[in-house]
Amino acid sequence: MIDVLNAVLAALILGLAAWTVLAREAVGAVAGFVAYGLLLTLVWLQLHGVDVALTEAAIGGGLTGALLIGAAARLRGTEAGSQAERPRAITRALAAALSAVVALALAVCVLVLPVPVPTLAPAVAANMEATGVGNPITAVLLAFRAIDTLLEAIVLLFALVGVWSLAPDESWNGRPGVRQALDTGILAYAARVLAPVGVVVGMYIFWIGADHPGGKFQGATIMAAMWLLVMMAGLADAPPIDRRWLRGLLVAGPLVFIAVGLVGAAAAGAFLAYPPGIAKPLILVIEFALMPTLTLILGLMLLGAPQRGAQP
Repeated sequence: MIDVLNAVLAALILGLAAWTVLAREAVGAVAGFVAYGLLLTLVWLQLHGVDVALTEAAIGGGLTGALLIGAAARLRGTEAGSQAERPRAITRALAAALSAVVALALAVCVLVLPVPVPTLAPAVAANMEATGVGNPITAVLLAFRAIDTLLEAIVLLFALVGVWSLAPDESWNGRPGVRQALDTGILAYAARVLAPVGVVVGMYIFWIGADHPGGKFQGATIMAAMWLLVMMAGLADAPPIDRRWLRGLLVAGPLVFIAVGLVGAAAAGAFLAYPPGIAKPLILVIEFALMPTLTLILGLMLLGAPQRGAQP
């Protein structure tokens, strides 16, 4: 029975992938992409990759889908003209051939893998005790490949700065997004009820990430979603981007991460190496510093560039 379900899931994923690529309307392509991400979440659950499934649902299908919906809405005015354009037959043929070659290369790479497939999982399990954490994903992200996680946080910060750079000169240092009027209906009710629950859930997922599936990225995504819900209901407004506390929190995560790395360089002989016995406390320091940074970045990226003055 499980093989039948896996086959159906694989067929749905391939069908949604084809739909997303071939759809002429941006909204239809984005809808296919979001559904594709949610189905990939089920795939990762089936492969027992709970951490990856949470990340795919929160970042891949959720945050990225929301960003693409916003982009599609902004491009709707130019979509009619682009749909009237048809690529030449030779262009379509070359694109199809290139896609087939890439798909074939990926299939060959998977099929020629030796059995059992090479993996670093035994090395991670053998060295996890030195990190003090119980979740192997956290150990990999913040110990064995911590430099990659640091660069990911910095890239997200640069992405937010890039979004802000699109603001018109007269709105620079103003508030992002549009000020929503106070809702008195179901949206306000949902914001008042769901936001506190979502904050608790987000903090819980963040807190257990050291020893169980979860972590800062998943928790921050939920926290950012609750913040956006409150703003959509008109219960709060986005902060002006020139606030010192805001900019301080945005850079706090990467700066603390770098500071911990320098501590490792001085005490353990390598950047982002953890001195014996205090690895877990240092990892938790990084996690606590990154949590508000990631929450603000994800929320502000969805709000977009500043569009109005600092005054409400």
